[in-house]
Amino acid sequence: MCSEHDLILVNARLVSMESDDRGYAITSPKTVTIQKGKIHSITDTNSTEHSGVQVVDCKNKLVTPGLIDSHTHLVFGGNRAEEFEQRLKGVSYEAIAKQGGGILSTVNATRKATEDQLVENTLPILDGLLRSGVTSVEIKSGYGLTLEDELKMLRAAKSLENHRRIKVSTTLLAAHTTPTEYKHNPDAYVDLICQEIIPAASELELADSVDVFCESIGFNIEQTERVFATAQQYGLKIKGHVEQLSNLGGAQLVAKYKGLSADHIEYLDAVGVQSLADSGSVAMLLPGAFYFLKETQLPPISQLRELNVPMAIATDFNPGTSPFADLTMMMNMGCTLFGLTPEEALRGVTCHAAKALGLGHSRGQIKQGYEADLAIWNIAHPAELSYQVGIPRLSARIVNGELCHD
Repeated sequence: MCSEHDLILVNARLVSMESDDRGYAITSPKTVTIQKGKIHSITDTNSTEHSGVQVVDCKNKLVTPGLIDSHTHLVFGGNRAEEFEQRLKGVSYEAIAKQGGGILSTVNATRKATEDQLVENTLPILDGLLRSGVTSVEIKSGYGLTLEDELKMLRAAKSLENHRRIKVSTTLLAAHTTPTEYKHNPDAYVDLICQEIIPAASELELADSVDVFCESIGFNIEQTERVFATAQQYGLKIKGHVEQLSNLGGAQLVAKYKGLSADHIEYLDAVGVQSLADSGSVAMLLPGAFYFLKETQLPPISQLRELNVPMAIATDFNPGTSPFADLTMMMNMGCTLFGLTPEEALRGVTCHAAKALGLGHSRGQIKQGYEADLAIWNIAHPAELSYQVGIPRLSARIVNGELCHD
């Protein structure tokens, strides 16, 4: 019987994250059998005598679902460290932009890079996430802003699965900013997105979702709705960068389209919170950008909590505003900056993060029938994942039932 299984974990204390009202619910030592990349059974038996199958003795270590980074911009060209230094010396963002800096400098570098160069640039960043227990990652495009370059970014993102043991979800973010060539006619760029880029990404199966930066310096509500409606027409899921710098009502639009998540949301109001509660959309918290930009407007955590809106946490890794490749660091920031509990932070990178990718039925929990994506930790209590940063705590990852020590 045991030989049918790919992998068996014994003496594993599980933190399943199954239900919000059960707390951590750390189990006594369990045996987890894994078959064909999925969790086949969870039992009390802990014998290490299993012939013909790989057995991992967890030695009473804690096992959580593999962490999920559900909002990133990992794939890009170039580097903006010099721009960071300039800002610290008092040079304004506007002045940096006039010198060719800012997001458009990343766009230019990304356009010049080959697909292989983009992959090479991304792998060290991805390795940082893997070391923090990540088994699934969402990656957005948005630095190409042409049909060819957006598709190039999405192909590079998907190809990362060929280089590392990781699961990648891809999001088309062509509506990230208006490229220079459309500076005086942003509606024409939205035409390009809706008429060419979304159809191509859908046909080539390069994107799972479509995202829009709905903001005064991004795209307005009308433009955002055009993109959402087109995405829905082509069967792609909806996500939104909304209410980061002001309140345009973007979260309500995400809710209208039954979007997976509303992301950033520092300026989300009570109406927006209620709309997310009604639609079942996830509130995506991105404390890294909040910290890096020295923001002061906090997202409405208490209201989200009161209405039981699921809250996810992600790194938002990007070269301009959140260059942090450690998801546990974001858990710490979620607690210290936003007032989350460590348990809420862990849910934010497991079950709620899975829901933010439309995968809540198959990832983010340790449960029979779910995908066998797990993290084994050298810690005594789950709160340690939010408490300390920089100390190696990961013993191993399991991705699709395969043991990884990377």
